[in-house]
Amino acid sequence: MYVTRKHLERRTFLRGIGAVIALPMLDAMVPAFAAPAKVGKAPVRTSFVYVPNGIVMDNWTPKTAGTAFEITRTLKPLEPFRDRMLVISGLMDNNANALGDGGGDHARAASSFLTAAHPKKTGGSDIHVGISADQVIAQANRAETRLPSLEMGLDDSRVVGHCDSGYSCAYTNSISWLTPSTPLAPEANPRAIFERLFGDVDTSLDAATRARRERYRKSLLDMARDEAQKLSGSLGPNDRRKVDEYLDSIREIERRIQKAETDGRNIAPTIDKPAGIPAVFADHAKLLFDLQFVAFQTDLTRVTSMVIGREGSVRTYDEIGVSDPHHPLSHHRNMPEALEKLTKINTFHVELFSQFIAKLQATPDGDGTLLDHSQVLYGCGIADSNRHTHEKLPILVMGGANGTIATGRHVALEKDTPVANLFLAMMGRTGVRRDSFGDSTGALEI
Repeated sequence: MYVTRKHLERRTFLRGIGAVIALPMLDAMVPAFAAPAKVGKAPVRTSFVYVPNGIVMDNWTPKTAGTAFEITRTLKPLEPFRDRMLVISGLMDNNANALGDGGGDHARAASSFLTAAHPKKTGGSDIHVGISADQVIAQANRAETRLPSLEMGLDDSRVVGHCDSGYSCAYTNSISWLTPSTPLAPEANPRAIFERLFGDVDTSLDAATRARRERYRKSLLDMARDEAQKLSGSLGPNDRRKVDEYLDSIREIERRIQKAETDGRNIAPTIDKPAGIPAVFADHAKLLFDLQFVAFQTDLTRVTSMVIGREGSVRTYDEIGVSDPHHPLSHHRNMPEALEKLTKINTFHVELFSQFIAKLQATPDGDGTLLDHSQVLYGCGIADSNRHTHEKLPILVMGGANGTIATGRHVALEKDTPVANLFLAMMGRTGVRRDSFGDSTGALEI
């Protein structure tokens, strides 16, 4: 009997001029005759998706705990993935409370959410909060991937100046912190994220030189086409299909980025919009989620964070019939009309998120799907936006983390359980062993 299947290393790349393209998991990366136990488990990918300005909790929280929980209005877009969903009620971020510092709930909500630490109230350079959970995981696993982590967001970020009642803009805009004094501002420009993932870009070049080089770079994938064709010819039919589909998905993302850049050049100069960012919010969100998906698919990184909007965001959502600025609307004073509009925004965000989950669920990865091998947290550091409460937070986790999370449930925890307990548990599922994190009282058993 002859074994002709080509064997590839898991960390196989296609290389071209200015491009390094990682491949998805292929059959050829599993050695011939290797027993499943020897192949090893797929890595756990971890994602944190943050939404601003609180949630209408009556339309978020299921009234029934356990597996018989009802799908609420805001969670409706995730109903097809009910069995992969874990809704968690009762978590608290005490560090987002004033604790003697007065106003500034939005800045504290964002900066303390993943750090489980209380930010120092300052608008100067002496900012201080804590290392965030995503960065604890990223730094512990940094040798395993090309990028330790990826931070992205849908708003252009500032890390200087005052943004909320004497708190630095760094607190309001950043949920990821490399050190207690080093925020990782989320990147909003899809082109910058794309080049970080796939292009060997010399950041020392000036804009004119880079633009000139870009004219010669017709397509990132064109530069690796010859190598891709040679590789595809040596693979089996199933792997050839995977490679073709993957390259098509990368090309489609690049096409959308190029279109957004072209559209951006046609926008009136009075509009402050960096090149490459789609003019339509939903298009921007889908593009960032797709970049995150491809980063997981190729194992370029295993840790991401995404900010749907900065705390205090005044974005309007005319595409869903809500022309009121988000933040003022969130102070709804329990007025039915305001609550209805805010629920529409909350549900719209979940709908965009659900499309990301659908891609993870539909994508094979080793002995399961990407969603099987992921833990994706979606949530906010504010519950009732009208009162700026930081207990009973809106939190859910999607995915199985290699079968270690019992999903398809609504878990109602004891009052004021630190959200840091959840992060401690998520760290453990990536191999990071810690006795404590922030104000945790022990890893949450989920």
